Amino acid sequence: MSWVLLAAPLRAAELPDFTELVEQASPAIVNISSVRNADAKSSASRPQEQLPEIFKRFFGDRGFGGQEFDQQPRRAYPESLGSGFIISDDGYVLTNNHVVKNADSILVRLSDRRELEAKLVGADPRSDLALLKIDADDLPTVPLGDSDRLKVGEWVLAIGSPFGFDHSVTAGIVSATGRSLANENYVPFIQTDVAINPGNSGGPLFNLDGEVVGINSQIYTRSGGFMGLSFAIPISMAMEVVEQLKSKGHVARGWLGVIIQEVNRDLAESFGLDRPMGALVAKVLPDSPAEAAKLQAGDVIISLDGRSIERSAELPQLVGRVVPGKTVDIGVVRDGSNKTLALTVGELPDERSLAMGADGERASGGDNPLKIQVGALEPERAEEWKIDGGVVVRSLHSGPGAEAGLVVGDVITMLNGQPITDLNSFAEVSGDLPENKPVPMRIIRRGSPLFLPLKIKPVE
Repeated sequence: MSWVLLAAPLRAAELPDFTELVEQASPAIVNISSVRNADAKSSASRPQEQLPEIFKRFFGDRGFGGQEFDQQPRRAYPESLGSGFIISDDGYVLTNNHVVKNADSILVRLSDRRELEAKLVGADPRSDLALLKIDADDLPTVPLGDSDRLKVGEWVLAIGSPFGFDHSVTAGIVSATGRSLANENYVPFIQTDVAINPGNSGGPLFNLDGEVVGINSQIYTRSGGFMGLSFAIPISMAMEVVEQLKSKGHVARGWLGVIIQEVNRDLAESFGLDRPMGALVAKVLPDSPAEAAKLQAGDVIISLDGRSIERSAELPQLVGRVVPGKTVDIGVVRDGSNKTLALTVGELPDERSLAMGADGERASGGDNPLKIQVGALEPERAEEWKIDGGVVVRSLHSGPGAEAGLVVGDVITMLNGQPITDLNSFAEVSGDLPENKPVPMRIIRRGSPLFLPLKIKPVE
């Protein structure tokens, strides 16, 4: 027993002390609230939606005598809350795009309790980053580190505003680096076990040297709260985005124009590889840089510009960081032999153009709220099943579509009461689905119609 009492202080002494780091970094951490201005009609209806259930039960949604509650509409209301941090003393603030998305105005609350309206310099939905500017000088800033040097097992610390509790501090370790998530093709996430909750989004992730190494962006959760799986955007990649947002207000990414898939053990053997590695080219899109470089379906891309490709998910991340117009060497395995091709990287098209190939196939898997890959309905199947239109489920990632019970081969013909006739209508309707509310999804499975309940969870 005495040995245990003596050993406890010794073990405690080996744990890191975060107090100095927090004292130095906290002044540069901000709280962000985005505000949407509402018209009279929508503002008047909003209080009705929040009536206590007992009032609705006895009087309906229109109050006593049929009169609407709250005849004085509010002109604005908070749309979302998140965190951010100051990266330059003249007022540049970095946060997540989803924190300020669709905002009419953005308020930044500093550590000294000043509230300043921020200007949106630029946003990049693909990396979920947004750059803000506030009108102030001599502001405290945070030092920026090198996320490429992070090691698994290293201590990290987060400061943010979970559930509105400003400057909350949590700590943990790096669980993994270079993580790929469904619908996030261009970010090699840092995975940690730091406690991150709604409101932490956009806040910094520090190493023990007090340097920012990441921007807390997402959590994996079944409950809506922290479950031990948190993901941050590497600061090294984020600053590349910042420079482009500063200079031109948007981000230009590299693009090859291929549809790829993972290489498993059997595929590796069939393509003459010693082990599973690389990205298998399933399709080369027409009029693309890949077509111009003579890439072929069946090629296995094993390197890009001197960097090896171990998993297929690494390829979009590497290509996305290449400046469009740069010529790079691509190493491929073709017919069992290694080849090197010179390819001039193009600029990644917009979401709608990227979603379509020459024959209507979707060019990027899971790039929608359902986290599924879809393709055009074949005329033969439409005639056999006697349906006028729809989209075919090609593959599923972990997400709402899989949770709803979709399987490969299902044909989606209706979402939330709206008909799905082709890839364009699917992109429009799926992009406007409500969050945290079940909506009906009609499918055709093996020729028979079936409704499934679909629920989109908010990204946090």
